[in-house]
Amino acid sequence: MKKDMLELCAWVIDEAKKAGANQCKARVSRSRSVDIGYRERKPETIKEATNQSLVVDLYVDGRYSSQSTADLRKTSLKDFVKNAVDTTRLIAKDEYRMLPDPKYYQGRAPIDLKLTDGGYEKVTPEQRHQVAKSAENACLAAGGDAVISVEARSSDGFAEQAAVSSNGFEAYQDSTTFVVVAQLTAKDAGDRRPASYHFAVSRYAKSLPDPAAVGREAAERTLAMRGGKKIKTETLPIIIENRVSSNVLRWLLSGMYGSGIQQKRSFLLDKKGQKIGSDILTVLDEPHIVGGFGSTLVDGDGLATRKRAFIEAGVLKDYYVDWYYSRKLGWEPTLGSPTNLVVPPGKRTVAEIMKDFGRGILITEFIGGNSNLTSGDFSVGIGGFLFENGQKTQAVAEMNIADNHLKFWTKLVETGNDPFPYSSWITPSLVFREVVVSGV
Repeated sequence: MKKDMLELCAWVIDEAKKAGANQCKARVSRSRSVDIGYRERKPETIKEATNQSLVVDLYVDGRYSSQSTADLRKTSLKDFVKNAVDTTRLIAKDEYRMLPDPKYYQGRAPIDLKLTDGGYEKVTPEQRHQVAKSAENACLAAGGDAVISVEARSSDGFAEQAAVSSNGFEAYQDSTTFVVVAQLTAKDAGDRRPASYHFAVSRYAKSLPDPAAVGREAAERTLAMRGGKKIKTETLPIIIENRVSSNVLRWLLSGMYGSGIQQKRSFLLDKKGQKIGSDILTVLDEPHIVGGFGSTLVDGDGLATRKRAFIEAGVLKDYYVDWYYSRKLGWEPTLGSPTNLVVPPGKRTVAEIMKDFGRGILITEFIGGNSNLTSGDFSVGIGGFLFENGQKTQAVAEMNIADNHLKFWTKLVETGNDPFPYSSWITPSLVFREVVVSGV
């Protein structure tokens, strides 16, 4: 399909030029997904979907629009493209809108990212059902008499995209993804019904972890939350578990985008080159990790990607600036959004860290929350465990932390040795000192 998709993109560009477009970029995407859900030891959902679309970015006499269609027949696309060009002429001019300078397309890394399982088409319905059943059965067994309900799901997908621009850009990428998820809701005192989950993701079917282990972990995490309650408001060290540590990091990075900087509504405005966190805080963008969930050779603008340090030893080194906002700011473009975001891990396990911190809270979930892009203030509900002398002493729930990012990240004192493997945000557990945890 690669050749056909690239040829269709090129054909669309020719049609757009005939209709009067000065510049054009066309992207054709195709995908297939399968989702199987189990509850009460029988299938609850069985879904299969295929999708296709074409997106065309049009630059017409200083005006710009991006329009899409799911009808990829050339007889239909002729009218679609002509109408899209005519519609673009009605939009206000924007002097900053144009395709990137082709020099930024150069330097694409000559590597195979290995994002696709070559045996995807050979995965059978029976195999998909077995993954979901195995996760559910293990979760039910581990939950025992405490189980109220268990849900388990197996899903997988194949996606491919081709893109061509009128000024020399061309790219194609395909990928596969396999997922297993289990969730348990348990009985507890009164009307409390703690629920938790576990999941695993892989690019390749054979590398997906044992579904039964995923189910058992989901049950263990839920059962551990029983008896959760508030404690008194206290200033404590906190450890944010690896699988949720990206939540607070996303809020920090929300202030690093070119749009917020250009519009002067970011708490990190004018902070480039300055300390915004402790020496422990380093954030790398690594787009070329083989099999990575965010890996790509080019960004959304078609610019060749490379490894970058956005925060290094607490110092803000750069912003996420796409081609459009680079023109508005008069800066060099970097990257429109994160690819594989990496926080370098430390050397110690969470258990080892807990022993050294005496009394503190291990945060395993965030509930709701908000972060003010302009001020950097944030507040979020938390759940997890109080620990003392390295041992978990009780589950905690319905508590809250509130701080400001420019203060909060200076309290980072250590990272765990446990980078989370099932996300494009590869973050370890994060350890902070002297955080006010609000409860009773």
